[in-house]
Amino acid sequence: MFSKYKILFLVLLLGITGCKKELPQPKINTFLKEVIASDDRKVITPEEAKTYHIDTKRKYEYRTGNPGEYKYNYDVKGISINGDSVFGNINTKGKFGAGILISDTIADVEIKTEWISYGKLKATDNQGNEFYLIVK
Repeated sequence: MFSKYKILFLVLLLGITGCKKELPQPKINTFLKEVIASDDRKVITPEEAKTYHIDTKRKYEYRTGNPGEYKYNYDVKGISINGDSVFGNINTKGKFGAGILISDTIADVEIKTEWISYGKLKATDNQGNEFYLIVK
């Protein structure tokens, strides 16, 4: 009788350990943020084109992506820390973004942006110059 249970136990043990199935790995959340480059605003990829959306009631120029992962494009204007008037175009995803600013007194400047309030952004160029922007 004891040997019947041994055999049953061995069969179950082999069945459990012999049927290893590759399970999908969960997405690991990290503190690293996805980087948006200023060149991202120039080209819409075929994948982004599938979700391209314009909404005239909103301030963004267009939106791409899926819920929770949208990437937005905005026209912005503002001032530099020196008081120069600037304008340009940016892409954002979440709280951060990047783009290009244009001014009469400075050449085109690549910037990185961060939302500081509704419709307001703080931008920094590669030299550390700051700009305060609003969405048009």
